[in-house]
Amino acid sequence: MDELRQKVATVFAEAGTEMDFSKVKSISGNTFEKSATVRAWNDELNDLGKKHDDMQSVLKAAQRAQVSPDAREGEKGSQHEMKTQGRKSFGQHFVESQAYKAKNGHIGPEATLDVDLKSILTKDLMETTDGWAPETTRTGRVVDYVTRPIQVIDLIPQNVTNQSAVVYMEETTFTNPAAEVAEGGAYPEAELNLTEQNSPVRKISVFLPITDEQLEDVGQVRGYIDNRLPFMIRQRLDLQILSGDGIAPNLEGLLTKSGVQSIAKGLDATPDAIYKAMVAVRVTGQGMPNAAVFHPLDWQDIRLLRTADGIYIWGNPSDAGVSRIWGLQVTEAQALTQNTALVGDFANYCELAVRRGINTQVSNSHDDYFVKGKQAMRADMRAAFVVYRPAAFCKVTGV
Repeated sequence: MDELRQKVATVFAEAGTEMDFSKVKSISGNTFEKSATVRAWNDELNDLGKKHDDMQSVLKAAQRAQVSPDAREGEKGSQHEMKTQGRKSFGQHFVESQAYKAKNGHIGPEATLDVDLKSILTKDLMETTDGWAPETTRTGRVVDYVTRPIQVIDLIPQNVTNQSAVVYMEETTFTNPAAEVAEGGAYPEAELNLTEQNSPVRKISVFLPITDEQLEDVGQVRGYIDNRLPFMIRQRLDLQILSGDGIAPNLEGLLTKSGVQSIAKGLDATPDAIYKAMVAVRVTGQGMPNAAVFHPLDWQDIRLLRTADGIYIWGNPSDAGVSRIWGLQVTEAQALTQNTALVGDFANYCELAVRRGINTQVSNSHDDYFVKGKQAMRADMRAAFVVYRPAAFCKVTGV
């Protein structure tokens, strides 16, 4: 992957910001052939990146097999939920029954009636406004409000904690004077220092007031709210992972975390700047970058990059294209500040530690809700977001 990345980086550097492939000397051919070569390299990078991601998944599966007893108990609970979800509910049995199908289908003999049309043409016309008004029933579908989807959480490895904070030790001094010595010579002295670090667990919560009648009269309401309130919690968590300022009760996100590297795009082409961020993660942060996060409008500019003579670099418009750059998985996140990209080793140096998963409750004890026939539905979760090595992440500004 590094060898291919270096080849592509050389091509972009030779083409310059105007993407003039006629200036490229590292590969031969006309501009069309050169851009085709770059696309072929990029396709190979994508294949290698997918293989790398698959190997990471196998590694994570092996690591999960060694988690704490508390985590295994949580996994058992999840397996129980999956088994329960696999069973048919009462409603499923009902709609699949012959009685329900017969009611909704056209079963039984048809009857015909011969009528002399002349005998009724002089009568009043039976129509909707002067007859039986048609019954209308809602489909049951609820069209969600236009809002930002959840896009970043799935990038972050997740674990469980039973503490109020995730506390760990960070090696803050590493002096390695190891050297060859003559017989009887003095050994060089090393130095190691550790510092305790912690990421506190924070609570994200929301509640919704609702009347008794609404819950009783519309059976779909409870399920609808059970879905939307947890979505609100996860949407807020998605934002906090990127840009939380760390001031209690906020989590501290990747864009504001002290120690996260930052480079400016400057006069570089955007792919060049992303590659430089990858190098910074590897050299300074000693990490292995596995993903790049872009605002959708910024990724659009990269996907539409063309050579000076109009050839699309990331594939023709007729192709679906790939959400990868330099072999890295690309995640489009609307919660990310526009004109800023983020590259990092998400697989190894950050973690979402869940103290308590999303919990929903209903009560009429809020204020004077009991005497007014109202209820409060609430949802919350407690979690800590830990960035173990900030230097394993790099922001690219001015994208």
